Amino acid sequence: MDRTLAADLARLPDLLDATRRAAADALASLDERPVVPSSGKPLAPEALPEHGTGADAALAAFRERWEPRLSASAGPRYLGFVTGGATPAALAGDWLTAAHDQNSNSALDGAGQDLERETTGWLRDLFGLSAAHTGTFVSGATMSNTTGLAIAREWLGERLGVSPAEDGVAALGTVRVLSGAPHSSIGKALSLLGLGRNSLVTVPTLPGREAVDPAALDRALADTPGPAVVVANAGTVNTVDFDDLPAITALRDRHDFWLHTDAAFGAFAALSPDHAHLAAGLDASDSVCVDLHKWLNVPYDSAVQFTRRRDLQARVFQNSAAYLGPLGDHPDLVHLTPENSHRLRALAAWFTLRAYGREGHREIVERDIACARALGAALEDDPAFTLLAPVRLNVVCFTLAEAPTAARLTALREAAAAEVFVTPTVYGGTAALRAAFSNWRTTEADVRRAAEALGAAAREIA
Repeated sequence: MDRTLAADLARLPDLLDATRRAAADALASLDERPVVPSSGKPLAPEALPEHGTGADAALAAFRERWEPRLSASAGPRYLGFVTGGATPAALAGDWLTAAHDQNSNSALDGAGQDLERETTGWLRDLFGLSAAHTGTFVSGATMSNTTGLAIAREWLGERLGVSPAEDGVAALGTVRVLSGAPHSSIGKALSLLGLGRNSLVTVPTLPGREAVDPAALDRALADTPGPAVVVANAGTVNTVDFDDLPAITALRDRHDFWLHTDAAFGAFAALSPDHAHLAAGLDASDSVCVDLHKWLNVPYDSAVQFTRRRDLQARVFQNSAAYLGPLGDHPDLVHLTPENSHRLRALAAWFTLRAYGREGHREIVERDIACARALGAALEDDPAFTLLAPVRLNVVCFTLAEAPTAARLTALREAAAAEVFVTPTVYGGTAALRAAFSNWRTTEADVRRAAEALGAAAREIA
């Protein structure tokens, strides 16, 4: 064994303790660190060392060279994208995930996939899905949407008497995928699956909304020859708008389509009694995407994909090799996702669900919703800003009241970045900003700091 590697092995408990202290220091400073540090000049890459100096030296180099440049994305005022943090239990689970280093895809190797099945069962219950749905862990919402649409592609083949998994996507002929306000990952998935971005048909939405117009969807389906795929939204990115899932489901009486619902973070509305109606009808979906490193507050990367047609899922992703587990009625996880190697992502989710239960995660969701509403109210009271949509759940979509150009909004974001991070968007043709609340640490004190920072930045660029 390499001498330095052997020395690190001998000192492993001390090295883990040093890492624990470094992690604790980083987390303890989240409240006061710049949310996004000043970019400065990019560091020039160093050459790969010929002779290593051990884990202690690597840790010291990381803390000096890279740690000061990292954003405080685990913290309470990182409101860009839709980014959660990691609850204490999720962090513990993630550390143990690395320590046990399981490839949880096969029944030939331990209980990893049984732990995953237990966890997906808990999540299914959390989101109000029935036992008709089975779930598998994937890396994020993009892969969850891709997996769901791959199953939909096989369903189209089943309707037409062919199998795209065996015969290729050309056997389907023309495919139409209909959606009102699809997330960008849908087009990416269609490209990856060979269906093509041009197969996506954007259906008109309700006036002033991002929710699809059910009557327009009815007409579009009537104009679609043969079976189709409908991608519904349970929480759009810009304004957290929800399609009327029961109304869409009712269209099955007249049209033949697979219903895939992108509920990446909107599914968590089911945890709140005051907002559960937004996700009503989710169970009728044929496949569902939920992103867990958003509102479940587990570390990147983690999402889950649910479907009613595990048989079609296995037909798409089955992998035949002597060293892999069986397909059968209860296929090993290796047969259910694009990955042959599959870290035990479920452990961090299992830990946080086991530690805090339904009530603990409901409190996080409801506090974040309250914080989003508080920021929306503060921005409405500030003449420098205009809200572009009501705060329906956990996202505030806003812009400058005067001259809301992309350049001015970039200047605003950068001026406020030390205190609060928000991301740019375009809504209704207007350049805008989004503040998304999904972190377990965020409180109304953080909202006040964010509102003050945004107000000060608006005055600075005026």
